[in-house]
Amino acid sequence: MTVPAVMGDTRSAPILLVADPDNDLIRQLTAALEPEGVEVAGVSDGAQALLQAGALQPDAVLISASLPIIGPLDFVRAVRLARAVPVLLGIDFGSDAEQAVLALAAGATACVARPYRAPELLPLVQAAFQRQEIERTVLTIGNVALDVTAYQVKVSGKIVHLPLREFELLHYLMRNADRTVTREQIMRHVWHASDAMSTNTIAVHVKRLRARLGDVDDRMIQTVRGVGYRLVSS
Repeated sequence: MTVPAVMGDTRSAPILLVADPDNDLIRQLTAALEPEGVEVAGVSDGAQALLQAGALQPDAVLISASLPIIGPLDFVRAVRLARAVPVLLGIDFGSDAEQAVLALAAGATACVARPYRAPELLPLVQAAFQRQEIERTVLTIGNVALDVTAYQVKVSGKIVHLPLREFELLHYLMRNADRTVTREQIMRHVWHASDAMSTNTIAVHVKRLRARLGDVDDRMIQTVRGVGYRLVSS
């Protein structure tokens, strides 16, 4: 399965990390959730899941009760030492009851039916993401601070006035810090457009934004040729 690029602690959409030895289940869940705005990172065993839980900082984790290499109980215990991320245990009713009891006692958040059902998972993931969003009203990267509620941007402590579209563009890039976002993603999340639009429109706004932020060498907002843009945090 394809795993999203490593991100900072800001993002534009919820990430669900799914650890299940059945890749078909992961593919089906991905196809159902991604149109709803949820990014799914799929891995097939507990060792990979632990690595990606640290690297991606997902908003929620869904693990199979039959997780190999590192089992669900050890996974939950390890994750709980570092984060309070919701961990959902996917169980086959009738065969995983003991695993469910142990995982819940170790700190798993809830059990969900396997095969997975997107309508059951979607509200859980969205709620987890919204809790994180409440804590991220001010984004700070380098010398740039963006206040979401005040619609205000400061560079080195000085207020920089941005037109609404440039503010939304900066907000989207900062929420995806250190991650390459495609022009199509920018079009969808910033312009809220589903039809193709001129890539030059995005390029012009990026150029203006760089100028207002003093990003004269394009060190902060980098162009990834043929793909899109990446705002680097260091």
